[in-house]
Amino acid sequence: MTKRRLFIQSSLALGATTYFSQFALGKTPHSDNNLSKIKPKKLEKGATIGVIAPGYAVKKEVLETSLDALKKMGFMPVHTQRIIGNYGYFSNTDEERAADIMAMFKNPEIDGILCARGGYGCTRILHLLDYDAIQNNPKVLIGFSDVTALLNAIYKKTGLVGFHGPVGSTLDDAYSQEYLKKVVMHNQQHTTLKNVVLTKVEMLSDTTYERYTITAGTATGELIGGSLTLVTALIGTPYELDFTDKLVFLEDIEERPYRIDRMLTQLLSTSTFNKAKGIFFGVCIGCDTPKDNRNFTLKEVILDRISPMGIPAAYGFSFGHVPNNFTLPTGIMAQLDADQLSLHLLENAVV
Repeated sequence: MTKRRLFIQSSLALGATTYFSQFALGKTPHSDNNLSKIKPKKLEKGATIGVIAPGYAVKKEVLETSLDALKKMGFMPVHTQRIIGNYGYFSNTDEERAADIMAMFKNPEIDGILCARGGYGCTRILHLLDYDAIQNNPKVLIGFSDVTALLNAIYKKTGLVGFHGPVGSTLDDAYSQEYLKKVVMHNQQHTTLKNVVLTKVEMLSDTTYERYTITAGTATGELIGGSLTLVTALIGTPYELDFTDKLVFLEDIEERPYRIDRMLTQLLSTSTFNKAKGIFFGVCIGCDTPKDNRNFTLKEVILDRISPMGIPAAYGFSFGHVPNNFTLPTGIMAQLDADQLSLHLLENAVV
């Protein structure tokens, strides 16, 4: 009997050389606590991917696009009835959304998990997850935006490496697919993430796509971060990020410069953000305003808030709420070159 039939019958409706020896195994020291860092099993062609909607409801056409993209990549997508329809602006109740996540982790027929979309809602269900069960059933979990909360909470509570990459609604893009495959389907120890070549006129004329060095230099550390809004929302909770010795990646969408200013200021007021090794931003689409004498531009805000930290930092990498996204594995050692605007993964993210 095929994996798909078994699954449907059970629950579905539908930096340095010295690092490498210790990173060859699936479990390595997790710097935030006494947990071991867990690397999930790599995805193979034909793998069964559980599609979930942990936040906002998913429109039928968006779900179909997600499933089609996964099939074209050689995967077999499945999902439960829990993500069909809506509960207000959510895909389902908090309890049912949490149950869907746990069903995917616990079911041995599921090889990996992809979030169909972001939106809002993940912070509401973090306390409902069974982190022991997740730790004992590690799998590739992929998403961005609101999924930032899910990826970081799971990493903090279990040590499981998560993947800040395209959601189902943004997966139908060759660049995004290429880098997702590089990171989750291969356990190579060196991977260079190259920014997409911008060719569209609307991108070249949009100030939020500008690439620039904030502070020169190189830095090495574990990757951590995601949506600036969600990273900030976790402050003061049991899931607050520890930025000590980390390479921090941040992005956002449709936030005016003063709101970016406020969130970065809040991060600077935490006990660990100033202990980060380096910072790099994705494309903060829709976050700029024209310059006049009564406001600041996005670039001015970022330079003002980040430059005084004195650590390597840059803006404009190919991730965020934009068409082309590379995949960033949370907790994996990487090296940032702020002068060249390049990022190198220094260890495998899957085993």
